[in-house]
Amino acid sequence: MSRRISPLTSATMVSNFSTRSFSGRRSGWGAALLLLGLCLTAFSQLFREEGAAAVQVWNASTAYNHCWLILPISTWLAWSRRHRLAALWPEPSPWLALLALPPAFAWLVAERLGIMEGRQFALIGLIWVLVLAVLGWRIWRAMAAPLFYLVFLVPFGGFATPMLQSITAWMIDHLLDFTSVPHFVDNLIIETPGGLFLVAEACAGLRFLIAAVAFGALYAFEIFRSPKRRLVVMAFALVVPILANGLRAFGIVLLGQYLGSAEAAAADHVVYGWGFFSLVILLLILTGLPFRQDGHPDSQPVATPGAASVVATQRRAVLGGAALLAVGFAAVGPALAGALQQTGSQPPQRLVLPLAPLEGCGLGPAEGSLRCGDVVVTAEAIVFPAQVTWRAVAAERGRIEGHGDQDKTYVVAPQGGIIWRARHSDRSNTTVAVAAALNGRSVGFGLRSRAEQALNSLGLGSGVPVLAAVRVQLAEGAKEVPAAAWQRAALETVLQARTGSLAADIGRLSGAR
Repeated sequence: MSRRISPLTSATMVSNFSTRSFSGRRSGWGAALLLLGLCLTAFSQLFREEGAAAVQVWNASTAYNHCWLILPISTWLAWSRRHRLAALWPEPSPWLALLALPPAFAWLVAERLGIMEGRQFALIGLIWVLVLAVLGWRIWRAMAAPLFYLVFLVPFGGFATPMLQSITAWMIDHLLDFTSVPHFVDNLIIETPGGLFLVAEACAGLRFLIAAVAFGALYAFEIFRSPKRRLVVMAFALVVPILANGLRAFGIVLLGQYLGSAEAAAADHVVYGWGFFSLVILLLILTGLPFRQDGHPDSQPVATPGAASVVATQRRAVLGGAALLAVGFAAVGPALAGALQQTGSQPPQRLVLPLAPLEGCGLGPAEGSLRCGDVVVTAEAIVFPAQVTWRAVAAERGRIEGHGDQDKTYVVAPQGGIIWRARHSDRSNTTVAVAAALNGRSVGFGLRSRAEQALNSLGLGSGVPVLAAVRVQLAEGAKEVPAAAWQRAALETVLQARTGSLAADIGRLSGAR
């Protein structure tokens, strides 16, 4: 005998089911968000070195000051997409936590290579996996834009500065060819009748490029829905600032020619640059507006029927397992790195490299030093333990050189198989040339050297990293302050005459443990 269900009874059943389902979703959100917050707190302790290094760069470099805005912008992107979560609830999965293994391995590789940016990118990947494992694929997809925007927390791109300097100098050279201005180009130095122009690190356009890419990503996420259009916007945000910076630098050189003074034209080149950059960004915005898609409705993730009851019954075990696995896999890398670092905690050894007298330069006041006119030239070697990563070498190089985006940089490559990278600072009126050796030979500061030292740090190599530094500074009691050109001449004279003995010394020091 069939029993009829009255409309009132049916409505009551639906109401009860909806109430239970809504209650399950609410309780699922509360527990998931609380556990997600605890896991992120654990990440902040596990990876505090990555966070501290990022903040230090944000404060120290004008190219990355905008990184302080990334978290607020990501929060705003998430808030503007909150309507996408109306029909969704957390669906944790311990299996998805297995996706933490690749970024955890990448973090360990980057740590051994001494690449802090690689460690920071790996950390962003681990955060993505944590959100995915605790909240589920549908919520992760709904919040993909703010999660992807976290990439710009990483102060990356500094390695491209020399390449950007070369591109800028190349553009200036070729654009001047189309004018009647006579000019001579020596690497990054452009000479015209108006004076000498140097394509310094501040002129490379890195700060404009990084800021433009970050803005382009925000513009693409908010204005466009099509992946193809977003990629086109990102391509323009990458290429246009590089070309625009070359045009800006060319304009400064041309202005200096007509003003008759390179110093007058370049005095406010950074101010000119930001004004020009703002104009370029405005043009990019106006170019993209006719193709905007922000009026189109968002694609909404579809909720799975019955998922609320599954979460309600299995929430504690599944949610806890997903979070525990995600944090556990992430902690493997720092644990292994900590064990390896304990064996290489000895401080580097500093040695004086004696410089023999040569024509025009006699013995200096300190042991092994030379005095060439009003400057003193000294040389030293820093010998590192075999277990350190290349990051320690790079940090010491940065300490020796100092850093200023207006510094004059150049390469000295005398015969002898060793390349010296020189930097002159007008602030300290000092010129420093640095070279590196590893496994008994001269090396650069690129990925190959990092990989070789990573093997050494694991006990699979036979040498140690060595830095050699030759410093030119004002002599005590000097009658006048020598110009940068005079310091460069003194440095090149010493390196040309003594690079063979210096190469032999640092090669010998780097070839034995």
